[in-house]
Amino acid sequence: MAKKPIRPLRSEADYDAALIEIERYFDKEPKPGTPAADDFGLLALVIEDYERKNWPIDPPDPVAAIRYRMETGGLTQADLGRLLGSRQRASDVLSHKRRLTMQMAWKLHREWGIPADALLKPTTERRGQRGAR
Repeated sequence: MAKKPIRPLRSEADYDAALIEIERYFDKEPKPGTPAADDFGLLALVIEDYERKNWPIDPPDPVAAIRYRMETGGLTQADLGRLLGSRQRASDVLSHKRRLTMQMAWKLHREWGIPADALLKPTTERRGQRGAR
């Protein structure tokens, strides 16, 4: 049976066929440096590219990222207050009454390991509500 060339995915049918093709590598992963490993890597890349273009995932809201880190790290609002300078500031950030400053974002990234792109996502103001600047 002739080997099918790996090419860009242009349709759902192409995507489905690529998923079927890559599944055969899951049970028996090819040895690195072999032609099969190259095919596996290329298939993964074209599948990832198709998914990114057709089903993009936006980064979380900065407050959602902070809340997630607090939940997974056993951190409290008091911990956030100590990091940001006051409990009130932490409360205002968590309730969307205050926007994160670059300094706050940097501290959260450096101290708590929250990805910077999640903290720096532009937000839109709600009508009638202004964030502190």
